[in-house]
Amino acid sequence: MAQENEDGQEKTEQATPKRLEEARKKGQVPRSRELTTTAMLLTAAIALALMGGHMVEQIGRLMHEGLTIERSQAFDSRAIVEALVDAIGDAAALMTPFLLVMIVTAFAAPVALGGWSFSAEAMAFKPEKIDPVKGMKRLFNVRGLVEVVKALAKFMLIGSIGAGLLWHYLPELMLLGRENVSAGLVHTGSILSHSFIVLSASLLLIAAIDVPFQLWDHAKNMRMTRQEVRDEHKNTEGKPEVKARIRQLQREVAQRRMMEEIPRADVVITNPSHYAVALRYDPEKMAAPVVVAKGVELVASQIRTVAVANKVPLYEAPPLARALYYSTEINDEVPAGLYLAVAQILAYIFQLKASAVDGGPTPACPDRLEVSDEFFQGPGTQTGPERGASAD
Repeated sequence: MAQENEDGQEKTEQATPKRLEEARKKGQVPRSRELTTTAMLLTAAIALALMGGHMVEQIGRLMHEGLTIERSQAFDSRAIVEALVDAIGDAAALMTPFLLVMIVTAFAAPVALGGWSFSAEAMAFKPEKIDPVKGMKRLFNVRGLVEVVKALAKFMLIGSIGAGLLWHYLPELMLLGRENVSAGLVHTGSILSHSFIVLSASLLLIAAIDVPFQLWDHAKNMRMTRQEVRDEHKNTEGKPEVKARIRQLQREVAQRRMMEEIPRADVVITNPSHYAVALRYDPEKMAAPVVVAKGVELVASQIRTVAVANKVPLYEAPPLARALYYSTEINDEVPAGLYLAVAQILAYIFQLKASAVDGGPTPACPDRLEVSDEFFQGPGTQTGPERGASAD
């Protein structure tokens, strides 16, 4: 049966990335106390097996030095304090590597499962944490049952393995009394370290069961109802009317910027009334002419109006206007297949401007503009060469 929320709706959907991120900020990440406990105990056992002999030797040396002081020092309070401070410093230096290993393990074990997560919100006081009714519910839910089962399993496992180790080492333990003190201590330390490692390693079985359960339980608790998923999607993506308004504003801004570029254009190629494409070309800065504005119907009319107001020449070439409109975007260079036709028009426009300034003869208008069929996409287009009209 699927989990239900407070409204009685079934949580059948997997948690979204946004839901998981919000849960992480609240400190809700998968954690396994068994994994952390096992890692700490096993690390401690291995570290003691590797460093225990040296640590015992050095501790023995410190005790010997501390208990074999000269008679004059025993009655000198300053010397006694200095000796105590030195002993504490040596002991701290001796224990520091072991403590550092344990600290690193304590941080690394939880991070290995749920990643690093520090949440002040999780540390905040919440009245429901001390609510006895909710406490009883937590005690008798599935998680509480699992914790009881884990505790019994650990008790039986550790007890069984401990009894087995005791039975295995019983002959050696009985013979310890016949060894001298030094050899007996070394032998005892070896038995204890090996037993500690075996007992700690046995907890890997509990951790191997607990880790998948914690991951499953966390995923189950993070599940969402379909309504929650829809609400989150709506809040993330925005309401349709808001998104439409944003797109409208974006179009208006883009169109306003486009209109601001028209006065800098060299020519506006028209259809004559349905399409309009404004081109600019600077031989020193551009490899090819660039489309600075384009539009159809009302936008095309606005482009022509702005062009006329700023004395930008209009050139009527229906096939070329449609081809440029469908094959380019704003700030795109003219396609290579339209270079020749555009070059003819720009050459004519530049010559026309030069003749107006110098008073020379009026240049001849290009009689044929070759436009390939591949550039036509719109309805009602005409293919083949068409004579361009004279510029206004």
